[in-house]
Amino acid sequence: MAADLGARADRVLTKVRASEGNVALFAHGHILRVLAARWIHLSASYGEHFLLDTATLNVLGYYRESPAFEIWNAPIAR
Repeated sequence: MAADLGARADRVLTKVRASEGNVALFAHGHILRVLAARWIHLSASYGEHFLLDTATLNVLGYYRESPAFEIWNAPIAR
């Protein structure tokens, strides 16, 4: 199952990386954690190590040329 989720995440990330500008993604927490793991080139199973609360802001970006987390699990101000 983790391999299937990883393949799905990889397809999404291929499209995201090919896009110009910012991209917003909305999804359930499980696939978002897998996306985060794949973003930094870890296997999908590492997604279980990223805590993710409901309705939080997460920004994936780059540190120099390396994929990185700019913001992770930040509450959204109301």
